[in-house]
Amino acid sequence: MIKGLIAKKIGMTQVFDENGQAIPVTVLEAGPCVVTYVKVAEKDGYDAVQVGLVERKPAKNLSKGEAGHLSKREIQPVRYLREFEIPQGVEVKVGDELSVSQFEKKELLTVVGTSKGKGFQGVIRRHGFGGGRMTHGSNFKRAPGSIGQCAFPSRVFPGKKLPGHMGDRKVTVKNLEVMEIIPDKNLILVKGAVPGSRGGIVTLRKG
Repeated sequence: MIKGLIAKKIGMTQVFDENGQAIPVTVLEAGPCVVTYVKVAEKDGYDAVQVGLVERKPAKNLSKGEAGHLSKREIQPVRYLREFEIPQGVEVKVGDELSVSQFEKKELLTVVGTSKGKGFQGVIRRHGFGGGRMTHGSNFKRAPGSIGQCAFPSRVFPGKKLPGHMGDRKVTVKNLEVMEIIPDKNLILVKGAVPGSRGGIVTLRKG
């Protein structure tokens, strides 16, 4: 089966192992997902499967292209679509349902999500700069310091760590262990933190 799912972040809690040790976990509502399209190398240039997240509430505000893409294949409207690689020897067809039961306890997953947006931030929060001395009369407290040269080359090099937009970017976290699976509620508990806020959409992949 396709070792990938679209999930919604519910929040964090803790579970206890056999030794009574508290382990922080993130609760994810993974699926159910439905196969909306199967790509083949002869037609699309590569092999992949497109999966949509089936939500409790019907999807709204779909574009005409998205609505037509789904209705053409007689798929109920879904709001989130993602692509996953097809393992060799695995056959899937449009309409197949994927659930959290395809994962196993103690399995390692790769989670991809969008980090929380922090807005415009300075170099101390954004890059961890130390700043200057917080004493009376100091003119260098939270500034970035010298950022370039005067005579040569008379410019700031690209990639210089400066104030700017922080967060709200794609983040990948690897090797998160599956601590528990609750198939009847489509829940999966993974060890550690997952990028994004509560209600955010993430993708789960094996390995």
